[in-house]
Amino acid sequence: MSFTRQLSEMSASELNDAIDDTNFPQAHILSRGRNNSVCSTSSTSGTSSLADRPQPQTEQSTAIAGTPVEEVAPASALVPVAGNQRPRLILKTNGSSPDSDGTQPKTPMTPRTSTTPGHEKCTFHHDLELDHKPPTREALLPDMARSYRLLLGGLGENPDRQGLIKTPERAAKAMLYFTKGYDQSLEDVLNGAVFDEDHDEMVVVKDIEMFSMCEHHLVPFYGKVSIGYLPCNKILGLSKLARIVEIFARRLQVQERLTKQIAVAVTQAVQPAGVAVVVEGVHMCMVMRGVQKINSKTVTSTMLGVFRDDPKTREEFLNLVNSK
Repeated sequence: MSFTRQLSEMSASELNDAIDDTNFPQAHILSRGRNNSVCSTSSTSGTSSLADRPQPQTEQSTAIAGTPVEEVAPASALVPVAGNQRPRLILKTNGSSPDSDGTQPKTPMTPRTSTTPGHEKCTFHHDLELDHKPPTREALLPDMARSYRLLLGGLGENPDRQGLIKTPERAAKAMLYFTKGYDQSLEDVLNGAVFDEDHDEMVVVKDIEMFSMCEHHLVPFYGKVSIGYLPCNKILGLSKLARIVEIFARRLQVQERLTKQIAVAVTQAVQPAGVAVVVEGVHMCMVMRGVQKINSKTVTSTMLGVFRDDPKTREEFLNLVNSK
């Protein structure tokens, strides 16, 4: 299961629980000065470093008597890496890491059977060496078009009248485009655009246009996204921040989860000292139905690492986002 697929299946609360904030330097050891970078992991007088913290129990650690190590290790942990690189963010995934080291067989998260869409004609469903691929999304267009035709008939319309003859096909293609984020992965979008750079000041890209689909009513919501992060010797191509927004916005969404997914994806991409995301959206399910409040806006935010722990850093980001 890819990293982005894991994020798409998590609710906002699950994403919040999955984030291990021990991967970020805490506010009390931060210094924005270049001589004492926020990315530093070395010990200094009067402060503690990441290396001084108790490390989570690993497979080489001694297990509790009679208890396998796997049962006592935490679901998410700070994974040390060589050199001066920052630890990676590890998500809780039912006791397993999202990154496979290749030593364990990759079993499907959900057992595939003859009733699984796209696998009706598959013979072997338990052979881990076989790759059971569902049909491409374009191959689903005929079935989607028939569904839209039934919908038009259910509304009392005549699907065969001139103005509606090709509407089912057009609507099916439009829905595939609105949800094209399901076909995109973080690795494909980044395309290697992560660069080593000695820069430790805040990077902010604001007012990124966002269009998405409400998963509750299948109507659009739209708005703008602002992203800020504090690099740790790695920066991301600026256009990639907008592309990360597209990955998760072009899916059936709720704004709360979308905000969290963007922040976690940026963290996964460059392992910064902190990430901040603010999303401002207008939801058509509130504008054109229900309470019909046309001027209402929904604002959500996610603050990770330095942005959560250091009020001054958070204030600086919010001032930059709100400035004209």
